Amino acid sequence: MADFDWNDHHRQQVLQGRQILERTSASLARSNQIAIETEHTGHEVINELEVQRESLLRSQRRLANANDDLSKSGAILRAMKRNVLYNKLILIMIIVMEVVILAGMLALKFM
Repeated sequence: MADFDWNDHHRQQVLQGRQILERTSASLARSNQIAIETEHTGHEVINELEVQRESLLRSQRRLANANDDLSKSGAILRAMKRNVLYNKLILIMIIVMEVVILAGMLALKFM
């Protein structure tokens, strides 16, 4: 009878070991599935980040071009302001010369 208990004890240990092994296997399978899903999610994130990076680089290039265009526009506006100022000065000088000539002609006429 002692031999029978001994076999039963070993059988219980083997069954418990098998249950532990099955639980461990299931846990490993779940961990493997989670790792696969995580890897898939990581690839999706990397792809999305690459698309966003390209978009940001295009935006950066457009902003650099816009900045260059603004600099050129600013230079053109400064030149136009300078030309307007010169034109005003020339117009004022012409008006002053006409007034001086008119005053000189009136002075000659009445003298």
